[in-house]
Amino acid sequence: MPRVPSSTASALAPVVVRDLSVSFPDREVLRDVDLVAQPGRRLGLVGENGAGKSTLLRAVAGRLPARAAVRGTVESPSGLVLLGQEPPFPDAATVDEVLASALRPLHEAVAAVETLAARLDDERTADRYALALEHATAHDAWDADRRARLAAERLGLGSVAGHRRVGSLSGGERTRLALAAVMTTRPTALLLDEPTNHLDDDATSVLTAFLRDLPGPVLLASHDRVLLDDVCTDLVDLDPTASTAGAPGEGGTSVRRFGGGWSAYVEHRLAERRRWEETWIAQTEEVARLRAAAQVGTGAVAHGRGPRDNDKFVHAFKGARVEQTVARRRRDAERRLAVALREQVPKPPRPLTFAGLAPSGGGGGGVVRVRALAVQGRLRLDGLDVEAGEHLLVTGSNGAGKSTLLGVLAGRLTPTSGEVAVRARRVAELPQDVVLPDPRLSVQATYARGTRHLPPASVPPLADLGLLHPRDHARPAGALSVGQRRRLGLALVVAAAPDLLLLDEPTNHLSLALAGELEEALESSGGTVLVASHDRWLRRRWTGREVRLQSWATPDDRPGRRVPED
Repeated sequence: MPRVPSSTASALAPVVVRDLSVSFPDREVLRDVDLVAQPGRRLGLVGENGAGKSTLLRAVAGRLPARAAVRGTVESPSGLVLLGQEPPFPDAATVDEVLASALRPLHEAVAAVETLAARLDDERTADRYALALEHATAHDAWDADRRARLAAERLGLGSVAGHRRVGSLSGGERTRLALAAVMTTRPTALLLDEPTNHLDDDATSVLTAFLRDLPGPVLLASHDRVLLDDVCTDLVDLDPTASTAGAPGEGGTSVRRFGGGWSAYVEHRLAERRRWEETWIAQTEEVARLRAAAQVGTGAVAHGRGPRDNDKFVHAFKGARVEQTVARRRRDAERRLAVALREQVPKPPRPLTFAGLAPSGGGGGGVVRVRALAVQGRLRLDGLDVEAGEHLLVTGSNGAGKSTLLGVLAGRLTPTSGEVAVRARRVAELPQDVVLPDPRLSVQATYARGTRHLPPASVPPLADLGLLHPRDHARPAGALSVGQRRRLGLALVVAAAPDLLLLDEPTNHLSLALAGELEEALESSGGTVLVASHDRWLRRRWTGREVRLQSWATPDDRPGRRVPED
């Protein structure tokens, strides 16, 4: 695919994508995409899993694999940088070497300006000097050393020794190192793929401020709705179709652009859903009317009166004309019915719901009671009580024991000591990693196996849940992507209609639209719910009680406590 450099070597310029199509041997990902990102605009890429967000970023950066077939053109500034989900540094490089590598071209840019400035009496040098000055200014090269120190400090890298190898760093440390290098470079255009993965709230705030201040165009793909809301000037929806069209991948990529961040986008989607429902209802009523009209008989031509003695004479003289009128009306109704059926939008999928049952033993009372709980090396909790119908958010840093607590309540993990009482007839858990009983089974068979303990009349058909496309129902469950396996696990939880629902990072690996639908379903659910989540959007909007597990670290599990805080 031709990549066209901008008209200047490094000055601020737009990213322009024209008629971009990308396909791999087994599928087409993008088709005929047109997109422009002007300097100062920060575009968030959203859409269902597999819609092509990462593929679009790699295409703009010229980093697609050789097996990809590409058509179209991309025009971008020469100083464009792509920060993918995996930082690009070799494991053997040290932290100091990574930061020095980011500074080197900026030091060279300053030296080039100074060298050419000393030769400005030569007219042939003037143009080269102007370009070199433009390049150094666009990257703010004179401030690079201070910016590098400040970035490392703000991102919490001060405690990471400079001689540490990249391969020895944690995922969060590698991500912060990559961001420090990007902030040092100050690129003329920046592409980011899930940049907040492995970042805590403080590091994410630093990234947010940097992106807002960056003068060049920014394209980012992220599941972090707070980041999309705080940073983006526009959202680009890469869902393959509008809400009224067919399955993903059919009919090319519909690129729809919306002004504003995630909140504005959600309002638009809600309005779009209302219009879809209203259109479907109106079209369904029209189809019913036309079907009735297509069944019209001769009585409809002269209706409203009873038979008369001379009707046989009327038929002799006018019967043929009545039959012709009936036939014409039928043909007209049938023609319009065919058009209406062809143009009818699909029925909107029903919203996700959690139909909770009443707690065991009837109405209210405690559903969860925990006292002096300990799981060796993973969790200690003095006490926790959860009432029937209560919605509880469990938060805390990585390793605080959130997943362990949910596993104990689900009966999946055995505590080392303590008292745990769960008073619920039916408990359902959505763990972070959905375990398949037999990956060879089809999706439909896996769903049937997972719901066989439930009353058959209460189990909704998998297709009715709208969580997995019908074309995937016959596939082996082991062939599903991480996001699709997550949807299958969610389908089993919904089908269980539990009175105690345990959700561990429920928005992980879900499309943003489905994550929002899940949160709405939780908010309206009358059942008892415990949710463990790092999701900033979910946490900001949580209206129930919150318990924060405090991290503790003791070398050999010496007494240390994690006490819940409201």
